[in-house]
Amino acid sequence: MAERLTHGKVAEDGAGYWAANVRIIVISLIIWALVSFGFGILLRPMLAGIEVGGTDLGFWFAQQGSIIVFLALIFFYAWRMNKLDREYGVEEE
Repeated sequence: MAERLTHGKVAEDGAGYWAANVRIIVISLIIWALVSFGFGILLRPMLAGIEVGGTDLGFWFAQQGSIIVFLALIFFYAWRMNKLDREYGVEEE
């Protein structure tokens, strides 16, 4: 009986871990899509009047901003997954 409870606990922990992992991935992808596709393409005409670094803000997001946000999301994902790994006891040694 104890093995079943332990196995059930592991299954619950595994399901919670992967649910949290997928949630982090989905949020990161939404942010990346909003910045690269939204600001760089869809909202570019609205951002055309704002100047950053000698060019309009929409162009800046399409060329520079999306890359910077993508790199920031990589570091955020690594940091958050390390924290999640510690919470569920599956961290690397």
